[in-house]
Amino acid sequence: MAKGYLVVCYREVRNSEKLKTYAELAPRAMLPRGAHILVRDGRVQAFEDGLAERTVVVEFPSFDEAIEAYKSPEYQAAVAALGDGAVRDLRIVEGVD
Repeated sequence: MAKGYLVVCYREVRNSEKLKTYAELAPRAMLPRGAHILVRDGRVQAFEDGLAERTVVVEFPSFDEAIEAYKSPEYQAAVAALGDGAVRDLRIVEGVD
C-alpha cells in the first residue's frame, strides 16, 4: 500500500502566535494516526518557479489515513486555531508503491 503525504507550503505567516498554537496542536492530532514528520521549516532552495518558503512534509501509512487525519476533529481544531495566521498551500498526495 502506498503511503500518503501531507505537504504544506506557507505563502505567508501573518501571526506567529497563532502559528505557534497550531504547531503545538497539529502533531497531537496526527502522530496518533501514524504520522511521521519528515520536514518542518528547514532550509529551502527553490528552483524554476518554486518559492523558498516554510515547508512541512508529513508521512502517513496510507493516502486514506492522511485524509482521515486531516479531516479529524483534532486537526480541524488546530486549523481553526491557526485561522488567518498564515496563508498556506496544503495538499495530500499518494506516494509510489
